[in-house]
Amino acid sequence: MNTFFPDAVVIARRNLIKIKRIPELLVFTTFQPIMFILLFGFVFGAAIDIPGSSYREFLIAGIFAQTVVFGSTITGTALAEDMQKGIIDRFRTLPMSESAVLAGRTFSDLLNNVLVLIVMALTGLAIGWRVRTSLGEALLGFALLLVFAYSLSWVMAYVGLRVRSPEIVANASFIVIFPLTFIANTFVQSEQLPTPLRIFAEWNPVSSVTQAARELFGNIPPGAPEPTTWALQNPIIYTLMWAVAAVAVFAPLALRRYRGAVSR
Repeated sequence: MNTFFPDAVVIARRNLIKIKRIPELLVFTTFQPIMFILLFGFVFGAAIDIPGSSYREFLIAGIFAQTVVFGSTITGTALAEDMQKGIIDRFRTLPMSESAVLAGRTFSDLLNNVLVLIVMALTGLAIGWRVRTSLGEALLGFALLLVFAYSLSWVMAYVGLRVRSPEIVANASFIVIFPLTFIANTFVQSEQLPTPLRIFAEWNPVSSVTQAARELFGNIPPGAPEPTTWALQNPIIYTLMWAVAAVAVFAPLALRRYRGAVSR
């Protein structure tokens, strides 16, 4: 523990310096969510009616959730790239905490998500999105999104150490993440989905973090039907349960995989 925190800070700083030297990484990370906001807000927004509210206000929380989920793949691809290039082997030769490598990686990606959410929030405000609650509730909404993102980073850290190829991480993650973010209440109300998809969406953690963010931002449409499942009736608790479970399961697995990988 005496070396864990200083080592984790050094690793996180190393990852952030990489973004500074290759700013295209941040540009392309933020371009996709901005594109989704503009595409769904202006193209599909005209065709999707949200009674008593604006589709753009309904949309933003879903875009936030989708972005942090997709952003978690950065952890996996970065670790796979470090494994491929031998960076992890270099870390092995240094007198440093093993867990600090993973903690520093996930923490730097958390800071990257903070920057991305700031850019997205400004974009949302520019197209008409507004927070209808207090500042404290809005900050809690952003904090919950970041907690959810951080927990997914540990999942992707395990995947990245498992496959050891950035291309495989990106392709395999897309196959899972894409339907996970769309079979949810991110872009349409879950009540509008066919019954099998609706049931899945109502218990999907992406739906719960989206629902929690909408409630905390005050973007629930007036007259919207009350959720019928416990997960969406208690979205904050349900999201935190998933986040804690993900870290509790995948952090030890990732650390174990890291130790096994560098001991070869």
